[in-house]
Amino acid sequence: MTKTDIQSIKQLLATPKNIVIVAHKNPDGDAIGSTLALYHYLKKSKHNTTVIMPNDFPEFLKWAPGNEDILKHDSQTQVCEGFIKAADILFTLDFNAFHRTGNMETVLASSKALKIMIDHHQLPDNYAAYKFSDVSMSSTAEMVYHFINMLGDSQNIDYNIATCIYLGIMTDTGSFRFPSTTSKTHQIIAQLIDKGANNAEIHNNVYDTNSYQRLQLLGCALSNLKVIETYKTAYITLSQDELNRFNYKKGDTEGVVNYGLSLQDIVFAAIFIEDKQEGIIKISFRSKGNFSVNEFSRAHFNGGGHNNAAGGRSELTLQDTVEKFISILPSYNKALNDD
Repeated sequence: MTKTDIQSIKQLLATPKNIVIVAHKNPDGDAIGSTLALYHYLKKSKHNTTVIMPNDFPEFLKWAPGNEDILKHDSQTQVCEGFIKAADILFTLDFNAFHRTGNMETVLASSKALKIMIDHHQLPDNYAAYKFSDVSMSSTAEMVYHFINMLGDSQNIDYNIATCIYLGIMTDTGSFRFPSTTSKTHQIIAQLIDKGANNAEIHNNVYDTNSYQRLQLLGCALSNLKVIETYKTAYITLSQDELNRFNYKKGDTEGVVNYGLSLQDIVFAAIFIEDKQEGIIKISFRSKGNFSVNEFSRAHFNGGGHNNAAGGRSELTLQDTVEKFISILPSYNKALNDD
């Protein structure tokens, strides 16, 4: 984003506007943290601001300041589309292609609002008038911090904004352990704590509050863990019946794929989760080193994301999806074993 872009946006935001902020379907901690941080910032500047998610988000994120103001398109469709149609400015955060919003794709694409993208994923679509896109950033939440700073308003970062930005950075960096975590990220975290973000409380709210059934589901997932030593790969499956048995709730499988990646000598991990309501298998990929799960997912499973973290989907059965996955691995033998 150029200095000219920033000046133009500052002029746009100089007077109150109708603003809508949208994130991707199945929002995670970065989606919730970044959108709510921007929401609180714009509200302080007297803008009429609305946050809309395509669908609901996990319970472990429903403590974030302002989460109760979020509208969900799947259950409040007419209300949400009314706000989108009336918007002067549409911020799209933590995604860079409208299809990532599911059933919101059409209404967003047809919106006459001026569009501003803030995102750190690869290969952005060209729909935004102003685009802040940087794949080197740890998270979209970190980019929101830089965005506020570029506008010259870092002094306006208060407890709510700091807490939401911390939430987004923490979750998208795996508690600051992923390679995208830089010294600058830690400097920003220090400033957020100085602004009032309670790091221990945020971590506890996200990671240390589990239901008994969620832990039972984790045990089931780990019992399904398989290792393919030849290709330094591990994968986990969860069927719809298994999800039902442990009263699955949105977010219960968050981070489970990382258990496979934590195994010694494993560089590639996947989890395959059956969703009979949508008629698909949802897939998460993780990797270490230079093996790009973004490229792998784009090539074979209609997905994408980052080099070391990506998502995908399959319309085959769970068994057929896993068999397809295993059949593809030999063609990546060199890449997996050279890493």
